[in-house]
This record gives sequence, structure tokens and C-alpha cells, in this order.
Amino acid sequence: MTALLLIIIPLAGAFLAALWPDNKSRPWFLPAVGSLHAALCFRLLLAPPRVSPEAWVGFDPLAAAVLPAVSLLFAVCGFYAVPYLQMREERPNRVFVGSLLAVLGLLSAGHQARHLGILWIATEAVTLAAVPLLHFNNTPRAFEATWKYLLVGGTGIALSLLGSFCLGYSSLHGGGEGDLTFVSLMAQGAGLSRPWVLASWVLLLVGYGTKMGLSPMHTWKPDAYGEASGIVGAILAGGVTSVAFTAILRIRSVINAAGESHMADRTLLAIGLFSMVVAALFLLGTRDYKRMLAYSSIEHMGILSLGAALGPLGTWAALFHVWSNSLTKGAIFLSAGNIRRASGSPSLDDVRGMSHVVPRSSAIFVAGLFATTTCPPFAPFFSELKILGAALQTEHGAAAAGFLACLLFAFFGLSRVVFAVVDGRPHPRAKSAGHAFRESFGFIAPPLLLLAISLWLGLFPPKILHSTWSAAVAQLFPG
Repeated sequence: MTALLLIIIPLAGAFLAALWPDNKSRPWFLPAVGSLHAALCFRLLLAPPRVSPEAWVGFDPLAAAVLPAVSLLFAVCGFYAVPYLQMREERPNRVFVGSLLAVLGLLSAGHQARHLGILWIATEAVTLAAVPLLHFNNTPRAFEATWKYLLVGGTGIALSLLGSFCLGYSSLHGGGEGDLTFVSLMAQGAGLSRPWVLASWVLLLVGYGTKMGLSPMHTWKPDAYGEASGIVGAILAGGVTSVAFTAILRIRSVINAAGESHMADRTLLAIGLFSMVVAALFLLGTRDYKRMLAYSSIEHMGILSLGAALGPLGTWAALFHVWSNSLTKGAIFLSAGNIRRASGSPSLDDVRGMSHVVPRSSAIFVAGLFATTTCPPFAPFFSELKILGAALQTEHGAAAAGFLACLLFAFFGLSRVVFAVVDGRPHPRAKSAGHAFRESFGFIAPPLLLLAISLWLGLFPPKILHSTWSAAVAQLFPG
């Protein structure tokens, strides 16, 4: 019952926020519900509940390995949302606050889903709940990004549903009873029909890979991240993508039990490296610093896919990278949002010298650059080092070389954009827009806190997280 509260509390908060009459005080629902959700999440992390094998929803080891990171990110972003929404008095925030809380509740359901149907419903409901968040700015480009998100996401919805049917039929065709819980599907294992298993894996990987933003299904990301507010970009990059990755891990465990682990690992490896290559190429050419963050997210989704392809060692490192990427991306998205409001433009043609206009946000932006490009001592350096070590230990030398090359080119692309934004003499437009934005405590503390947690996670990772990630790997690779 305690685990269900992780779903019920945010959804109840969304309902109350929709009824709340005051536009100015309504944003406080976000940090209040987010903090309560994070406290409950970490309580369950420290004292894991017993989950029945037949349960359709539960705080099992895999949920414990990922959901607390999402909850922590949301809680910190919730505090950032208060001054942001109070500054945006011209826009009603009833739908924004309610949708954001609904996303948290549905993410909790998706991470805890132990049934293939529940997983699909929760993941696709997250997609629909995020739609009002994307066009909050009410601009033509925001509406265009929203429609692209819906169209591409709708394709992923259809493919993942078809893949779910195929996986269920593989159980029936193999003599099973059509039980769609992951425990039952893994128990049936080699009895699953091989052709239907292969078909389901392709469809589900493409479907949930669309939600992650893996290439070539990434086309919605640059527009969505480029037009969404910083807080929405942080939640999308650190939260929504993680539930799709969790879905792929759960499905891959069934594919492994069916005896097709080699095929699953090869496809994950190929799509992961391809995503990193595509992201690195676009990073070298983009002139929009918010789109830059989208391509960086595509790169890190490729890193997660690559880690998951490297067996138990790589999967452990990938779970570590979920935490490090979520926290770091949150910091850089929020600081980029500050720069966007102070500069009045997302393009390098109009933005430069922001270290003179918003020095604190610019410093966090630069620190976030180094953190997200695998510079020590931030957490992404250590998680990606673990993935590199897993590649070498599993004798994937070519993949390790490609991994390092992509990281190098991504660093060149990211640093080119970031230093172009913060260095130089401020553009006249930035000077005028900067007077309307002040770097108050509410705008600086949340991204700084996320960056500090990333630093702490890299230098002093708690043992409880190590054991939680190990328990999740044991769940995904039994025996």
C-alpha cells in the first residue's frame, strides 16, 4: 500500500491543484507534493517493502534503483517552479501545475509497473500528460513542437502496443496462459515462441526507444526541448526518458529468459552507438543552446542503451548513469532557462557575454557543461567510466573506442556553444532583457543544489545506492 501512495499522492495533488482558486499560491503544490513524494521514496529505498511475485505494481529493486532519482529531481525542480510561475503572471498556471503533478504520479506508476499492460498504459499516459507543458509559452513554435511530439510519440505508442500484443501472443503460442506479468513471462522463458519474441523485441525497442529519444526516433526532442521551459526540459530529460529506459530493461529481461540475449544486446549496442554518433554530429553544428541540450540528451540515452547492452556490469553502470545524468541535466536545463529569460533568445546569433548579465547562472551553465561531458569529479565521469570498464571487460573493444570518440566530439560541440553563450560582450538585446530578470535565490539555489548532489554522488556515492543497483541487476539477470 505504501508504494501505491507514490502514485496516489501526486495524482491527488494534481486534482487539488486544478481546483485551487489562487493562481499565485498554486505553484506551491509542486514543492510540497514533490518533497512528500521524495521523502516517501527514500524511506522505501532505505527499508524496501516485500513485493509479491504476482503483484502488478510494486516498489521492486528496479523501481528502487531509478524512481528516487526522478523524485529527487522533481522535488528540486518544484522549488524552482514557484518563482518561475510567479514571474509568469500573464499565463494561467492551473493546467501547468496539474499536468506536472500528474506526470510525477504516472512516472511512479510506470517505474513500478510489473505488468506489460500497466507499463504501456502508464508510459503513454505520461506522454499525454506532458502535452500541456510543452505549449505553455503559447507561441507558434511551441505548438509546432507539441504536434511533432504528439505525432512521433503516437507512432511510438502504436508500435509499443503492437509489440506488447506480440509478446503476449508468444506466451500463448508457447503454451502459456497469456499472463503478462514480467515474473510470469520470465518464468516461461524458453517456452516463449521465438518468432513472436523477436518481433516483439523489435517493436518494443523502437516504441519505447522513441520515448527515450534514441536515434533515429529522436526527431521530436530538439523541438520539444528547444521550446519548453527549463523546468519542463529537466523533467523530460531526467524523468520521462528514464521510465522508457526502465521499460526496455524489463522487456530485455524477458528476452534474455527466452534465450535471445545475444540478439537483444547487439541491437541495444548498435542503436546506442548510432544515437551517440548522431548527437555528436548535430552538437558540432547547432547554433541554438537549448537544442544543444536536446542533442546532449540523445547522446546520454545512447550511453544508457550501450550500458544495457553490456550485460550485468554494464546495466549496473547504466543505472548509476540514470542518477548522474538526471541530476546534471536538471542543473544545466534550469540554468539554461535562466539564460534564456535574461537574453530573450535561444540563438547564438543573439546571445553572447551572458557571464556579465547573469554571472551565477552562467557559472552553473559552464559547470554543468563539464559535468555532462564526463569531467571529474562529477558523477557522470564515474558512471561513464564504469560503462567503459564494462565494455572492456566484456571484450567490446570497438564499442569502447567508438564510445570514447563520441564523447570527445560531444565535448567539442557542447563547449563550442556554451562558451559562445557566456563569453564576449553582451548583445544589446540581452542587456535590455537582462534588466527584467534578476538571479534571485529561488532561481539559483535549485540548479546549484542539483549540481552539488551530482558532485557528492561522484565523490562519495552512498553504499545503499550501490546495493540497490546490484539488487536491480540481480532481478534483471536471475541466476
